[in-house]
Amino acid sequence: MEKYTIKFTEDSSKYIDIYNKIKELIECKEILDGEKLPTIRILSKYLKVNKITVINAYKKLSTEGYIYQVQGSGSYARRKEAVKNLKNEYKDIFNKIASGELKDFIDFTGETTSTNFFKVETLREVFNEVLTRDGIDALTYNDSLGYKSLRESINNNFWNGKNCLDNMLIISGAQQGIDIVAKALININEAVIVEKPTYSGALTVLKLRGANVLQVPIENDGVNIEYLEKLIKKYKVKCFYTMSYFQNPTGVSCSLKKKKKIIELAYKYNFYIIEDDYLSELIYDDEIEYLPYRSLDSKRVIYIKSFSKIFLPGIRIGYLLAPTEFNEILHASKVSTDISTSSLMQRALNEYITKGYWVDHIKCLNREYSNRYNYVVKLIKERLNGLVTFHEPKGGLNLFLNINKNLNVTSKELFYKLKEKNTIITPGVIFFHNAKDGEWSFRLGFSQLDYKNIDKGINNIYEILKGR
Repeated sequence: MEKYTIKFTEDSSKYIDIYNKIKELIECKEILDGEKLPTIRILSKYLKVNKITVINAYKKLSTEGYIYQVQGSGSYARRKEAVKNLKNEYKDIFNKIASGELKDFIDFTGETTSTNFFKVETLREVFNEVLTRDGIDALTYNDSLGYKSLRESINNNFWNGKNCLDNMLIISGAQQGIDIVAKALININEAVIVEKPTYSGALTVLKLRGANVLQVPIENDGVNIEYLEKLIKKYKVKCFYTMSYFQNPTGVSCSLKKKKKIIELAYKYNFYIIEDDYLSELIYDDEIEYLPYRSLDSKRVIYIKSFSKIFLPGIRIGYLLAPTEFNEILHASKVSTDISTSSLMQRALNEYITKGYWVDHIKCLNREYSNRYNYVVKLIKERLNGLVTFHEPKGGLNLFLNINKNLNVTSKELFYKLKEKNTIITPGVIFFHNAKDGEWSFRLGFSQLDYKNIDKGINNIYEILKGR
């Protein structure tokens, strides 16, 4: 306990002094990463301060990410540098693979469909038609809401003409959509609920906005409703961010029953649902029905859809549907980010949809990726049985695996050891507001790999988890 000794001065704030002391001990490694801290009662007695002072110090340490709490167990230290280094190294390898610099890596990080399944000659034909027809107009600014013909095509082809044209805004991908909504609707310290775990890009946006990010555990059919309502009752929640189909990273799809209940809660407690419709085109089981939140309610749901994940990653186009009351502020938020999404790309996508190429492309992707999905699931069940557990999403482009804790191999250790075998996974810490929660999980994406490399990569994971 001696290392916790503090000499308080008369004009100091004691809880800040305790916070600074423990933070310093963690950063200089006198308190090790994962080391248990003294209980509130013991530390308050040792420092001769009241319990509220220690509680406030621990609360600030937790908010700043220096400690984490385990219910019924206590508070534990976290050295932020270790997590930061891991994220930076992951990002570095990810970027090198994306740029083609590391061609010999087995890449399990893929979030987008492979360009191998895209017919470039079809896109070339579409671009030629647009440029021949529209000339220089194809390269000028559109209406900042988006190219009207594209909005009409989306309304007619994806929403059965349900008159959502006036509420539609063309955006440059889902990430921009999340950013636009956050800037328009979320103020500093306002409570926003996200799934636990969730998409790292959404977490980044919400943190930059200074939102009070709350997490609700996700189950095999969506979030835990009881826990969600408990948070809503405790905090004045502004929004609930959710991925309704094949959630990133877990692959979970929310059941219709839970969607209806969450919409009911949104009306009762006055909050909005930000629906990120992620990869819902890639459904490998006929029993899964496509019915997003937005098809059930238009007044409490802000719907975001990107075409980049399933079209071409470099073509940054998506759209946003919002309640009428937010049209003006979301439009202004979009304009402040960029005046208009690429006119040429919007016109080309419109042609691609109206000529039926989109339907053919999605059929091709479902055929190819359902086969890969079944192959990956089969390999995991055969080779990693007893080493990991996982939910079978029956769609999407990834699986989320939980490592058996008895193996004493964390996802961070697995990441570094796989790197030595020229294999890369996405460690779970990327997807949690509290990085410690992702210590025993990792995401396995199969979108960029052929069968041979899937087989080799799974085998590399097996060898490390078995200690070979």
